[in-house]
Amino acid sequence: MRKLNTSELNRIDVEEFKTALKAPVIVVLDNIRSLNNIGSVFRSSDAFRIKKIYLCGITCCPPHRDIYKTALGATESVEWEYRPTTLECVKELKEKGVEIVSIEQTDNSIPPSEFTPDPEKTTAVIFGNEVHGVDDEVIKISDICIEIPQYGTKHSLNVSVCCGIILYEIVKKLSFVFNK
Repeated sequence: MRKLNTSELNRIDVEEFKTALKAPVIVVLDNIRSLNNIGSVFRSSDAFRIKKIYLCGITCCPPHRDIYKTALGATESVEWEYRPTTLECVKELKEKGVEIVSIEQTDNSIPPSEFTPDPEKTTAVIFGNEVHGVDDEVIKISDICIEIPQYGTKHSLNVSVCCGIILYEIVKKLSFVFNK
């Protein structure tokens, strides 16, 4: 067994990424404080060929060196847009028929294994603030809440780790998109 070198990974370049078929998934960041977390979300979104990221509220926007440090160029490949409030962004997406999925611990949240995205719709996945989580008003208008099961002493996962897990689970279920 040997590690593959970069040229053997057969990755597309930024220009090819921009025109490539994307997973029908949108990431919405709800008041994320850490610029490193924001950069990591960009990188995961690039890895899973996500359609778009909405940066909402206090979530910092590129260009910023601390976002670049973890994004490693993904701010150039993944389409993004800023919105002043998460609630208005989510309402706008909902009006367009987008399925709204908040990643939060609620009284009726389900594990990722029980969620199957509708392949005929776009799914928006909302990730909340590192301390306060997803805004309560956003949860109220969400179609569903997903919670990653945890077995240790901590109450939550880091938002960028959570994002990587959720995007992997959702895109895995939509893998047919990339096999066309």
